[in-house]
Amino acid sequence: LIGIALFLTHLARSKKSIKQLRNSYPDYFMSKNKITLEDHIDVKSVFEKIKTKYKSQPASTEDGLKIEFDNDWVHLRTSNTEPIIRIYAESNFETTAQNIAMRLIRDIQECIV
Repeated sequence: LIGIALFLTHLARSKKSIKQLRNSYPDYFMSKNKITLEDHIDVKSVFEKIKTKYKSQPASTEDGLKIEFDNDWVHLRTSNTEPIIRIYAESNFETTAQNIAMRLIRDIQECIV
């Protein structure tokens, strides 16, 4: 409810329609994917290999592994309820987000073979 109240307050102060307010912000696209894991896979080792491969990029290991690329990013994290790695990528362009996700999926597959 607090989020709704903050949004409505911001909308009222801006004196814009919802559409005008939305159009004042850039577009971002997210690609959501997942890889199913076998029982024997050491995810920490996989994440370390990926982090090493992209060592020139800023990275965070606070919740899985998040790697930043200029204006884009990808976040890899394990599920708490399923044996999977979730891959979230975000970019200004839909195809770029999808390409980043697919590149990381290939990288992960190379690490677990």
